[in-house]
Amino acid sequence: MNVAIDWGNSSLKVGWFDGPALIQIAQFSTVAELAHALSQQPAQRGIVSSTSQSADVLERQLAELCIGSVVTRWLFLNGQTPVPIQKDYDTPHTLGADRIAAAVGAMFLYPGEHCLILDLGTCITADWLDSEGIFRGGLISPGLRMRLRAMHQFTARLPLLEINRNNPLAWPRLDARNTHEAMLSGAMNGMRLELDGIIDEYRQRHPASRVLMCGGDGPLFESRLKPPIFAVPPLVLWGLNRILHYNV
Repeated sequence: MNVAIDWGNSSLKVGWFDGPALIQIAQFSTVAELAHALSQQPAQRGIVSSTSQSADVLERQLAELCIGSVVTRWLFLNGQTPVPIQKDYDTPHTLGADRIAAAVGAMFLYPGEHCLILDLGTCITADWLDSEGIFRGGLISPGLRMRLRAMHQFTARLPLLEINRNNPLAWPRLDARNTHEAMLSGAMNGMRLELDGIIDEYRQRHPASRVLMCGGDGPLFESRLKPPIFAVPPLVLWGLNRILHYNV
């Protein structure tokens, strides 16, 4: 049994794998919750990717939480970790672990295909993996919550808004009639149009490309972007497990 941990800015997303098979997914808000889950569902090997914590901090916290579990070997994904894809990137040591893990997951699930990988989290990343398994780079832009927070922080009177993720059908219209809705429309419709523009650009260059979407805000947008869009929420976890196997 392997365990893969995607340690994000606001939550810990965890997948348990029996060899290549993903058998369970969970999401936790605290390390203590993760520790309890690992005590109930132990694993022999683990891999951790983090966009918010250094390897030293992760190793110390995992050493504490793994008392009572049987995870005996951890791999901390960083810019020097061997991975089963090539990186055509000027600064591979600064390439985010979540971005490379998602690309590895795309190659594992869709080998031999061009893939545009959209990860909608704290930031948006739009990365390109070609059919030869070469990571060709991409872009990073503000995510949905960051856009709303920026409007609040950099203006004197605009409120701080939150997205109702329990009601994804409540989509703001372009001709909003109040400030609250106008802010939501600017953030959500602006992000939708940005993503559609990125998708169009890549489809013009590579008509047979596959568009994959993951990340916490993915469910809000997957039905509103130009099809076909393939939603793969555990894409990073798939990639992490493949990287763990590659190193073992």
